[in-house]
Amino acid sequence: MASILPGIRRAAPKLSKDFFICHRCRSTPSPTLRKAQALGNGFRSNNIRFFNTATVPGANPNAAFNKASPLASLSQNIAQAGAKEHGVKQSSFPATSSKSVAYWLLGSAASVFGIVVFGGLTRLTESGLSITEWKPVTGSLPPMSAADWESEFTKYRASPEFKLLNPHMTLEEFKKIYFMEWGHRLWGRFVGLSFVLPAIYFVARRKVSKSMALKLFGISGLIGVQGALGWWMVKSGLKDDLFAPGSHPRVSQYRLTAHLGAAFLCYTAMLWNGLSILRDNRLLSNPARGLEKLTQLSSPQLSFFRKSVAGLALLVFITAMSGGLVAGLDAGLIYNEFPRMGKGFAPPKSELFDKFYSRKEDGSDIWWRNMLENPSTVQLDHRILATTTFTVILSLWAYTRYSSKVRAALPKAARKGMMGVVHLVLMQAALGISTLIYLVPIPLAAAHQAGSIALLSGVLVLGSRVWVPRSSLRLVQNSLKQASRAPVGPKAMRADLKALQRNGPIVGSS
Repeated sequence: MASILPGIRRAAPKLSKDFFICHRCRSTPSPTLRKAQALGNGFRSNNIRFFNTATVPGANPNAAFNKASPLASLSQNIAQAGAKEHGVKQSSFPATSSKSVAYWLLGSAASVFGIVVFGGLTRLTESGLSITEWKPVTGSLPPMSAADWESEFTKYRASPEFKLLNPHMTLEEFKKIYFMEWGHRLWGRFVGLSFVLPAIYFVARRKVSKSMALKLFGISGLIGVQGALGWWMVKSGLKDDLFAPGSHPRVSQYRLTAHLGAAFLCYTAMLWNGLSILRDNRLLSNPARGLEKLTQLSSPQLSFFRKSVAGLALLVFITAMSGGLVAGLDAGLIYNEFPRMGKGFAPPKSELFDKFYSRKEDGSDIWWRNMLENPSTVQLDHRILATTTFTVILSLWAYTRYSSKVRAALPKAARKGMMGVVHLVLMQAALGISTLIYLVPIPLAAAHQAGSIALLSGVLVLGSRVWVPRSSLRLVQNSLKQASRAPVGPKAMRADLKALQRNGPIVGSS
């Protein structure tokens, strides 16, 4: 406050003019007075009232007339500076993140979506084991000379995949699969840099809230873990002792599923946080309307539906991960018919729980090992999960359509989101059955993998329209409570004093 007192003393002569007005000015207002009166609610018939939001019914702190009077702004600044002196702390981070952060997060999610699909193509073309070393920095460039190409080809010829599957591969054929894997790794580096560097910028410029800054830090770490998991997965296909003797050289289905799961988590975190920022900004643009909307969504009639959407998101994720096990074991190349598997809807029990996959003499691991390592059991599990997901989505849609209470309480945007999820699951089911029947052709298999992440996206969008996060509710409630004043600091006070000294009082005198 000490730094503000000199300015107050200098402005005192001008401030005193605001308290009085002569009869001639009242009968013949000056241009300044007419301008002030036109703003409305600032004056009364017999005395002058400052533009203080505390005295104006329904005043909006962001409205132009609340900022018209330097004196009113000064009074607010002095009061709030006093609150700071009594220990009220203000965070340097804003309460909500900028919309530009949301658009960047959605763009990053789209990039992850693309790399997941491209990674599926890399696996389907059996290109993933073409690069036998992990060089995060120097590996950004492909071989630049004939000697470099020959060196890379020599390393690949020492791998089990070349010896067992591609002993007659030429250098030109090797270049094709090499560029597929190199493109996948280069895209991964791009995803990391295009996320980490902007994240640092947004946090440094305070474009994000404090909680969002921590989330960005967590996503950045997850991207790094994802890269390490990718190499850990590739490594499992480069050593003979990591897969059963005589089997098809492939990466571990466990590591492939972990790599896929980390990619799905990265995508989910980016998409969800981007949608959350847009939702919060939309709610705060009209806090009263936002609170009304959140209250509507909190209706007891929608409680079961909100919980069901959360369970559905988890079910879609688990089904996609079971698809990773199917891909890792090439389980889609057996029982290429639907809905039957051989003579019945399921293979014989002796085939589903084969002792061959047990590694303990007492057979205590026969159940879980068959569920994760037996191609027949893994495919059956995926069918069951996919059918369950399909049934749950159609049941939820019917619930929102034929339950009068839910239909009346559910917002229009949520109904559209539910219909979008129905369309996505119909498409995904058609792609999955077609991929199975036609013996896993590359275009259909890649589209089926893309469909899984698209379906998860649809469920998350639906969730953003029906869930009521506590953080969003608190933001809206705080916005309504603080609608009568805007937080400012000593800098704003000094600016108001300068405005008073430069422009004089808002009301002219005779």
